[in-house]
Amino acid sequence: MKIAQVAPLAECCPPRRYGGTERVVSYLTEKLVLQGHEVTLFASGDSQTTGELVRCSERALRLDPAIRDHMPHHLAMLEEVWRRAGDFDVIHFHIDPFHFPLIRDFADRTLTTLHGRLDLPDLKPLYAAFPEMPMVSISDSQRHPMPDANWAATIPHGLPIDLLPFSPRPKETRASQGYLAFLGRISPEKRPDRAIEVAARAGWPLRIAAKIDVVDRDYWDGLIAPLIKRHEHIEFVGEIGDSEKARFLGEAQALLFPIDWPEPFGLVMIEAMACGTPVIAWNCGSVPEIIDDGTTGFVVDDVAGAVNAVRRLAMIDRNKVRSVFERRFTVERMTADYLSVYRRLTGMRRNVQHLERPDGDGQLLQVTA
Repeated sequence: MKIAQVAPLAECCPPRRYGGTERVVSYLTEKLVLQGHEVTLFASGDSQTTGELVRCSERALRLDPAIRDHMPHHLAMLEEVWRRAGDFDVIHFHIDPFHFPLIRDFADRTLTTLHGRLDLPDLKPLYAAFPEMPMVSISDSQRHPMPDANWAATIPHGLPIDLLPFSPRPKETRASQGYLAFLGRISPEKRPDRAIEVAARAGWPLRIAAKIDVVDRDYWDGLIAPLIKRHEHIEFVGEIGDSEKARFLGEAQALLFPIDWPEPFGLVMIEAMACGTPVIAWNCGSVPEIIDDGTTGFVVDDVAGAVNAVRRLAMIDRNKVRSVFERRFTVERMTADYLSVYRRLTGMRRNVQHLERPDGDGQLLQVTA
């Protein structure tokens, strides 16, 4: 099968540090190539793949200080995708709905995985205007604002089974029972302030590994940084990559996931599970679909519930946490799910047509769609 994967340009594939969507796109691309499919990845120029890479920016846009607006770069990428549309049996988009007006003539052999929240009111008229677009949700809860959309499947994310090694025992010392971990992004909806409060009330050290975006700098300066200074057992590690993630998560007693928004998935939860590390997560968004309460961690409703969960961590069997990851959240399962959807697309080369449009020189360009 000839497959195009269209990734966001904010991060490279795979990201060197923070980045969820691009990471998932990379895992899927590499597994498809390994299974013998011809895969073309439209992504930033510093991406790495065993498939064909179409470089749509010099490097990840977030890392380029000269970039002020991501939109023009994504529009240029979509022009290249449109120009080469006839090369592919399936075109799989991961860039929200930016491409919808462009692909209407061959939408039935495309798939769009939505990686973001859908509960914002401005989104409803947009998706209502394109009811024919086949889409995948990454959790059932993500669908709730738009239950009647053209959903092809819910496909949870998956990780390479050997990406993060199992850690049967968390780090402990004579002076400490270990530490709790917070991994992700410093932002109000991720609620690192809750993580700090939980750790402080439970009497446990907390290590925070997170990136700080420009838009969240005031939140960091005004609330989180002062809280860290106030508590001597809170350590800010900064942004980390895959090479540091295994140790950071694997040595933790638990991952705190104290979100305050309808999280569509939460990749860090299954990263922790891959290490055997239980997750204490707020009952929001996808959390109840991912965490088996009492088996892979605890689903809580407030700080008091989270503090109580910290005190019950000894009842969690880290072998079972890893076992659930291997059964439900591997890239092998994710790839099989996507291939099943690809094969059900109604436009799989059944409706070949030729579209004419002017190229940059004003000449008619014929594109097989």
